[in-house]
Amino acid sequence: MAEAKLSRANPPNWLTGQLLIAMPAMQDTRFVQSVILVCSHTEEGAMGVVVNHPLRTPKFADLLSQLGVAPSPPRRELPVGVGGPVDETRGFMLHSADWFSDTSLQVDDTHTLSANLDILQAVAEGGGPEKAVLLLGYAGWGEGQLDQEMRQNSWLSVAADDAIIFDTTHNTKWQRALTKLGIDPGMLSGAAGRA
Repeated sequence: MAEAKLSRANPPNWLTGQLLIAMPAMQDTRFVQSVILVCSHTEEGAMGVVVNHPLRTPKFADLLSQLGVAPSPPRRELPVGVGGPVDETRGFMLHSADWFSDTSLQVDDTHTLSANLDILQAVAEGGGPEKAVLLLGYAGWGEGQLDQEMRQNSWLSVAADDAIIFDTTHNTKWQRALTKLGIDPGMLSGAAGRA
């Protein structure tokens, strides 16, 4: 497999809106077989959220109750997942771009990231964005760190896909993301190297 070409020709935000797919040789146990939507990729660093690590508890209704968001129970339930190992007590709503607030981050034309009570209130009342998932924590990289990990073949990237991001069949998301690249997961080696 050819190494991704990373050079000055790539704009600083070239991974924003892309899905990162952990390679089998991923050494960081927090990211084994992870699929991450990159929400921001700049010269200062990168930030994204894991989309395939669901949480059984707490439930969405439990989190809303803890935050004092009414009605209880909410008129709409959302899946809850682990967004990453950074700031795990902070909630981020990854959602379709049909809902936006002043504090939302527009990831791309179809995805938005929000971290405020307004969106939780809208969902609890039965409204809010059409597609959404609540994620606790995020994945973060310092200046140049993600670019270096890409050069080391720790990650592959592919265009974002709502079927992977928002569906609840979490145990196949990693394989389906690889399939989007035409890769059979069974053919990947866990050993890193370069040709």
